[in-house]
Amino acid sequence: MKKGIQFILGLAIIGLVYVVANLIYTPLSFEQQLEERNAEVIVKLKDIRAAQRAYKSKYQQFTGDFDSLINFILNDSLTMERKLVDEDDSVAMAQLKKQGKKNVETYSIAVVDTIFNPRKLSKQEIQELRYIPFTDNKVEFILEAGHVTAGGNVKVPIIECRAPYKLYLDTIEYRQNVINLIDDRENNFNEYAGLKFGSMEGANNEAGNWGE
Repeated sequence: MKKGIQFILGLAIIGLVYVVANLIYTPLSFEQQLEERNAEVIVKLKDIRAAQRAYKSKYQQFTGDFDSLINFILNDSLTMERKLVDEDDSVAMAQLKKQGKKNVETYSIAVVDTIFNPRKLSKQEIQELRYIPFTDNKVEFILEAGHVTAGGNVKVPIIECRAPYKLYLDTIEYRQNVINLIDDRENNFNEYAGLKFGSMEGANNEAGNWGE
């Protein structure tokens, strides 16, 4: 009888330890996944933003179409400027002035060779920029572009690119954690439940919402 009680008590203790450990482990595991997956999504968002800024520098607007953006990265070029001589070189500067030249020249460079420096993205990586990480290349970032009218009826290009938490976090293993996170962002902080840069409500220098 005594041994039976001890056995049952032992099982109860083991069960309690398991429950407590699981309660501690699950939030920690979710926070780790959130941090790791956010980091990968942010890398892609920054690459998309770099490409969009280059696109705007050439065409005076952003694009809301990934096909156009990827074609721009792979096949287009940018016009850049560089100094001909060191401005501290008085002799060289005097010669330029004598020749009636400015100390600058323009040159063209392939978009793909400059916007991601010092990194080098492969053609496949560029073609997959549109896809949110951890979606098996099946779900694209939500991309919008347009204009807002500023003072003096000036049209200002704007853009927004976003990835909702529910699309790249594990909503099976951490279903309740994801629900709580989304509810916290939307209802307690009045913030977007995911990662994004830019805003379709107004120009904000394509700022990211990840605290940069």
